[in-house]
Amino acid sequence: MANTEEFWRWFRELCSGTGREAVVTEEICRALEKSSGIRKEIQYYFRTQEFLCEYRVQGYSLIDIMIWQMDHFKAWLDRGNAMIKGDGNRMLLEAAVTMLEMERDPAPYVEKMGRETGTDYPDKFR
Repeated sequence: MANTEEFWRWFRELCSGTGREAVVTEEICRALEKSSGIRKEIQYYFRTQEFLCEYRVQGYSLIDIMIWQMDHFKAWLDRGNAMIKGDGNRMLLEAAVTMLEMERDPAPYVEKMGRETGTDYPDKFR
């Protein structure tokens, strides 16, 4: 099992590797330190490269958030914005950051996830 120092080094590299400035990386790290549930999920991924999916915010797991974001990624591709194309590390980090934000204020995210799928279907825009 990896030690705490290895985990935080990896996580900081994950943040900086996705273009986060050092000050933003440290803000994310402080938020993650305060969230034992999300930290456990990310540490499990670090150790196993698999998702634990035990912790939920308003019923949503890390995977649920990633799927929702992938739907939006498909919509971004439709609009020509491929900033995260093929970047699994960025998808993981964005989902973790979203989950941290959801812990603080879940209502806006729950509302968006309930109505924004990112995919087209009949009568979507009516």
